[in-house]
Amino acid sequence: MTLYALLIIYLFMHKSETVLRSTIDRIEILKVIAHPVRIKILKELATGVKCVSDFEEFLDISQPNVSQHLSLLRRYGIIDYYVDGRLRCYFLRDPMVPDLMGVLDKEYKEELPAPACCPVTKKGTYPGERRR
Repeated sequence: MTLYALLIIYLFMHKSETVLRSTIDRIEILKVIAHPVRIKILKELATGVKCVSDFEEFLDISQPNVSQHLSLLRRYGIIDYYVDGRLRCYFLRDPMVPDLMGVLDKEYKEELPAPACCPVTKKGTYPGERRR
């Protein structure tokens, strides 16, 4: 399936009241979000509506560069905007984004524990150091 076909499916699914996504759709969204500038934009939008000038202030990049990032996020239905006079005010559309930003901000204190042995054969031992 081509990227264009995936985009059409994603946009069609966003028109319904319930946002249902296949695994491929979610992967495409993660690819789009996976950029430091876009993550900063989405974290700001999670706090409320922002205008382009607001993004320029805290991102420290040029207005055309900000617009390119916003355009990509909008093309995938992650954000949208409304016009207020000469201003474009952006807001989140995708309900998955605040959850993703929460996961990215979460601090993990420990690694997951290693298994005591192979779950299938019930033999063997973990070769690493054991934490007690």
